[in-house]
Amino acid sequence: MSDFLFEIGLEEIPARMIPSAEAELLRRTLAMLGKEALLPEKFDPLTDAKSYSTPRRLAVLIKGIHEQQKDITEEVTGPATKIAFKDGVPTPAAEAFAKKSGVAVADLKTITTPKGEYLAATSVKKGRSASEVIASELPKEIAAIYWAKNMRWIPGSNEKFVRPVLWLVCLLGEQVVPVSFGGRLAGRASFGHRVLSSGEAFEIVSPESYLAQLEGEFVLADVEARRHKIRKALDKVTREVRGARWREDEALVDTVTHLTEWPDVLLGDFEAAYLELPEEVLVTVMRDHQKYFAVEDAAGKLAPHFLAVVNIALGEKNAAIIKQGNERVLRARFNDARFFWEFDQRTPLTERVKLLENVTFQKDLGSYAAKSQRVRAIATALVQAATANGATLDSDAIGGAAALCKTDLTTELVKEFTELQGIIGGLYARKQGISAVAADAIYDQYLPASADDAIPRSAEGAVLGLADRIDTIAGMVGLGMEPTGSKDPFALRRAANAIVRILAESDLPLLLSDVLSSTQMKPEVKAKLEAFFGERIDFYLREARGQAYDVVKAVMSTRQDDVDVRDIVARAEAISAMRGSEDFLAVSAASKRIKNILEQAKYFPKKPEDGSDGISYSWSEGAPEHALLAKLNEINANVNIFTGKRDYKPALELIASLRPAIDTFFEKVMVMDPDPAIRESRLFLLHTLILRFLSIADFSEIVIS
Repeated sequence: MSDFLFEIGLEEIPARMIPSAEAELLRRTLAMLGKEALLPEKFDPLTDAKSYSTPRRLAVLIKGIHEQQKDITEEVTGPATKIAFKDGVPTPAAEAFAKKSGVAVADLKTITTPKGEYLAATSVKKGRSASEVIASELPKEIAAIYWAKNMRWIPGSNEKFVRPVLWLVCLLGEQVVPVSFGGRLAGRASFGHRVLSSGEAFEIVSPESYLAQLEGEFVLADVEARRHKIRKALDKVTREVRGARWREDEALVDTVTHLTEWPDVLLGDFEAAYLELPEEVLVTVMRDHQKYFAVEDAAGKLAPHFLAVVNIALGEKNAAIIKQGNERVLRARFNDARFFWEFDQRTPLTERVKLLENVTFQKDLGSYAAKSQRVRAIATALVQAATANGATLDSDAIGGAAALCKTDLTTELVKEFTELQGIIGGLYARKQGISAVAADAIYDQYLPASADDAIPRSAEGAVLGLADRIDTIAGMVGLGMEPTGSKDPFALRRAANAIVRILAESDLPLLLSDVLSSTQMKPEVKAKLEAFFGERIDFYLREARGQAYDVVKAVMSTRQDDVDVRDIVARAEAISAMRGSEDFLAVSAASKRIKNILEQAKYFPKKPEDGSDGISYSWSEGAPEHALLAKLNEINANVNIFTGKRDYKPALELIASLRPAIDTFFEKVMVMDPDPAIRESRLFLLHTLILRFLSIADFSEIVIS
């Protein structure tokens, strides 16, 4: 067995695309080797396989793969003997079968099957060398890697990739595997850092020497090693400023990790006068435009310094020049921001409402002025629904915020720094004397923009965020622009995810139906949105709350028309907490059995209108039916009290206490009794029991293994 190394060298890849591509290359390579039976039996992908990446390369290193496939011996059945031979002479059918099987006609044998006598042959399929397999199959896997955008750079070729391929390294042990892709044939020649190395190709001796040789050429190919080096350097350099610390930003650490091959960190300064600008503006300029880390003092306030991660080794000579250049660029960006901040103040937000008529939201949905009017109407409907359910909201502030929430799109600062939309509107609103509640709602309207963001700080901000997003979703879906597959050009899934999070994590007493009915839409659009939001709630439970798929299926199977997302979350968390209980799992298994019995009996009665249990047959006090019904009646009132408070764990504990009575019932009772009255009463008892379960979840969906 030998170690396998593959490296594909490219022009610089966008940092955001590298992590997924690196993971996919490893996954596809392992899948290919596994399919071709080249991985050993005790192969552990966690320890025996590793992927690497830099802006200029993607690589995989896999330990101990087979150098040769095993031969495969199999018995193949051919034509019937009466067709294969005529008067003892082989026919073309026999000859063709022998040729296909790789044996002589004389070596064919006859076997007897239920259908009669047939020819058979023992065929040996020779295994290919690993080198042959990899050269043949790996290019297909490379070509299949998903990229958001691809390039074609070879005239007359349909081959495409994220960036032009510059070199390929493919080694099995110390031997080169002749993989061809992107107009390049693999060898052992790789390249080091674009500036720090000599620029000349160097030869990789073996997979084992790969990392060390690259490091000798100023390339840290291991992503985690680069990340660790960057964080250590950030800590070290920040200590140059007394009492300072760099502002933790894991997303930015990821970005600069994938922007560098040999990272180093320098400390830069800017004039304290710029601190008069809002911190949000300064940090956005540093972070989003320059990839700089902000520095703060012990109190958490922004300090007049920044940290730049550079893709070069810093020495005394070049550090001063690089620092000066970065400071000059940042100073220019800050000057732009200060000019726009002061210039925008000349036109208040209230006077910018008319300007929104010239800003198109979507060609069929009109301008942002029209959208703002729709958002205000939706927000008013949501306020009414929330107020009816006991909430106290500042309706005037919400109305004012809805009217002004998009006006910052007309400001020069947002035109230059689009990441600040909403935030700038909130800052300008505060500065211009608009109520703090309205200003905060405008500021928070786009929260949460990602899974890591918090929801809006206030109920008013949450209402505004809901109104804005449901208007967009309903409008786009009404135009037939709903997401399909991996395509979601208008980010409707992200908007729906935000709505689900607000409904789940805020204190707003709103149901999903309140949100959907707040906007005018056709019935068919509403049906689409109900299904769409069902998927998003499922996603939220699994991805944000970490619920198992069977728990999600159990609670989602009992959804009502009035979907209460907080209630769904509470039920899922209670089931997850209870699934370790043997009694609960036994009741879940019984639930599956009960459902099967009722389905086979086609028994689906409705609850009697008089509110009674509807069970007319009288059982003796010692009967299993009587004991089960008595236990069910005993717990019902308390279960209802707990479920009314969304306190589902004690409710489930009470339901789990039914286990002994259920076990006894199934041990001693034949449900499908010949007597129709007895059978009817027993079926109705089981139906009543399953309705009790379904008030919380469909327990039959819980996996019992």
